[in-house]
Amino acid sequence: MTTPKAKRTEKTKRGQKVIVVMPAYNAEKTLERTLDDIPRDWVDEIILVDDASRDGTVELARKLGLRVFVHDRNRGYGGNQKTCYREALKLGGQIMVMIHPDHQYDPTVIPQLVQPLLEGRCDAMFGSRMLGGKPLEGGMPKWKYFANIFLTAVENAVFYMYLTEYHSGLRAYSRRYLEAVNFLANSDDFVFDSEIIAQGVIRGMRIKEIPIETRYFEEASRIGLGRSVVYGLSILLTLLKFKLHKKGILKFRMFG
Repeated sequence: MTTPKAKRTEKTKRGQKVIVVMPAYNAEKTLERTLDDIPRDWVDEIILVDDASRDGTVELARKLGLRVFVHDRNRGYGGNQKTCYREALKLGGQIMVMIHPDHQYDPTVIPQLVQPLLEGRCDAMFGSRMLGGKPLEGGMPKWKYFANIFLTAVENAVFYMYLTEYHSGLRAYSRRYLEAVNFLANSDDFVFDSEIIAQGVIRGMRIKEIPIETRYFEEASRIGLGRSVVYGLSILLTLLKFKLHKKGILKFRMFG
């Protein structure tokens, strides 16, 4: 007799190839914990892209049997994602789930991220810390919490849609989404996450959310106040480009 779990596994394996992509930088201390939480019956393959780490991330990832790609120099968070998605598409991935290997985000929610994409109900699924509630209790700094709320409100107003968060690092994209947007034209920095959303909105992609919780601890990656300010200003610039392109005032290659 086939159990419900086996049915889900069969659907994932036979229907659409699900690839977890891990943009990694100095993740040796947390990589194994992250992998332990991934529900393997929902995933066909895991690839890790190392952004010139200075620790033993690459050696550990290979020891754990992951498919590993290594940058010869640090290309930044956005640059890392570009390699993640490019290689996952080459491997025939139909659904790409981005998991940070720093164990800040909870990989056990992969089924909730993947299922709506398998059913064709949307083109991308985001994990929202705001929808999940209690982000401050999870350790999110207050200044980051309020900045997140402000930027999300502005983005909702510009994109004419409603999401509770645009800045989560836990996401799943369909092949249709990634092939519809020119993600290689985006920034190599953190603003990549906002640019790929703006591109998706231009292309009419459907984005949905699920609630998630996050963990803030010493080994978890984070950016400080200074870089966060630059990140926030970069988001506002992206929104301006989006509006100018949408109105036909100026054209930008990233939206072409």
